[in-house]
Amino acid sequence: MSTADEQYREIPARSSGMKVGLLVAVIAILAVIAAFAFGLIDINQTKQTKLPEVSVQGGQAPAFDVNTAKVDVGTKTTDVTVPKVEVGTTKTEVKLPTVDVQKAK
Repeated sequence: MSTADEQYREIPARSSGMKVGLLVAVIAILAVIAAFAFGLIDINQTKQTKLPEVSVQGGQAPAFDVNTAKVDVGTKTTDVTVPKVEVGTTKTEVKLPTVDVQKAK
C-alpha cells in the first residue's frame, strides 16, 4: 500500500547540451534543404563511378561540377535623414550595403 507521504524518484531531464546539439543539427539540415530548394546550389555528376578491378587495381572516383549562386555585395550612396543631437534633422549621405544573388546555372 502506498501512502501520501511516499517519496517518488524523479527521472532527470535530458541535458541542455544534447538539446542544443539537436537544434544545431536540425537547423543545418534545413539550411542545406533550403539552399537546394532556392537554386543556390546545383550539383551535376560529370563522370561515372568505375568500380576497381577485383585484383585491387585502378578504380575511379566520381567527379562533380558544383555551381553555387553568385553573390555580389557592395555599397550605394543614398541620402538619409539622420537626427541631430540638436533640435531638428539634417540630411547626410551614407553608404548602404547592397546584395545581388544570381541563381546557379
